[in-house]
Amino acid sequence: MRFGIFCLVLAYVLSQFYRAFLAVLSPVLSADLGATADDLSRASGLWFLVFAAMQIPVGWALDKIGPRLTASTLLALGGAGGAAVFASAQSPFALQASMVLIGIGCSPVLMASYYIFARTYSPAVFATLAGAMIGFGSLGNIAGSAPLAWAADTFGWRESLLGLAVLTLAVAAFVFAFVKDPPKLDSTLKGSLLDLLKLPALWLIFPMMFVNYAPAAGIRGLWIGPYFTDVFGADAGGIGRVTLIMGLAMVAGNFAYGPLDRILGTRKWVVLIGNVIGAMACLTLFAVPDKGYWVSAMLLACVGFFGASFPVIIAHGRSFFPPHLTGRGVTLMNLFGIGGVGIMQLVSGRIHHASDITDASSAQTYSMLFLFFGLSSLIGAAIYLFSQDRKD
Repeated sequence: MRFGIFCLVLAYVLSQFYRAFLAVLSPVLSADLGATADDLSRASGLWFLVFAAMQIPVGWALDKIGPRLTASTLLALGGAGGAAVFASAQSPFALQASMVLIGIGCSPVLMASYYIFARTYSPAVFATLAGAMIGFGSLGNIAGSAPLAWAADTFGWRESLLGLAVLTLAVAAFVFAFVKDPPKLDSTLKGSLLDLLKLPALWLIFPMMFVNYAPAAGIRGLWIGPYFTDVFGADAGGIGRVTLIMGLAMVAGNFAYGPLDRILGTRKWVVLIGNVIGAMACLTLFAVPDKGYWVSAMLLACVGFFGASFPVIIAHGRSFFPPHLTGRGVTLMNLFGIGGVGIMQLVSGRIHHASDITDASSAQTYSMLFLFFGLSSLIGAAIYLFSQDRKD
């Protein structure tokens, strides 16, 4: 089982890479394919929306089929296949189609791990394991920064993506070979997604789940590249450095959040305080979007670090799930989390486009994006304030 978890970590490294690599490739995709910031925003948003939509069938498959076959099959067909399509893309539309496929391929990986954690390990350590999984997996976020910029410059972006397609296929084969499904539960236990939606406690957690990951994922996954290019004149190397800084902050945040619910005796207040701090960082960027390269880099690192409460929110929601609905429960939470990123990414593209056509300065254009992300986080936190705190 331990080596199987390691294989799922490798798969999640790829999932993190694929949700974040467009920011680094934005200059070359613009030059080679004529892809605009709006095109790439749509491609990124489609990845998250398809990923979110897949959580419903993935949840059913985890409970009924098991994590091994679910994760390996989708990663091989969607992940590797989508990367191959991206490598051969000749238009922005092809990029968007490839991101849809990759989103399908990556959709079961993290939840397969969470399903195994929830079914195999003590509930008290779920948040720690979930945070560690994202922390290690976020190395893919780092690989999608300076290392990808170097690979694209050295080998070419098409060759780099083709190599990633081969790597993704190999990881899918490892998942199939080494992941072990937890023992089957009593087949007479009945329940569905509707039973989970009838739990009142979850409806005060869902809004926080919806907005929690969106600022860090949206900015790191796309807007950080155009922002530093348009406002500070950063080249590929400059973009690679700042994405690396934000990526490392997101890794550190996941490891920091993981054990805090056990150390402090609360999940709700860990999540609430962290997200308010992250929202304040976004609003500071709104106020001073052009203060300086390093000022913005440090504020975005703050957004990445404090926006890493995703596993603690999952643990908070999981504490209300009946055991036989664990698969559908964790994927329902993930649907809100990833769906929120997708929807907010598409909205952010509209905001960027609207600011562009009003001839606003580059700094003003991006300041409106930071305002959108900051206010959304505060609204989610305000609703979450009334949620029921619960520990296992």
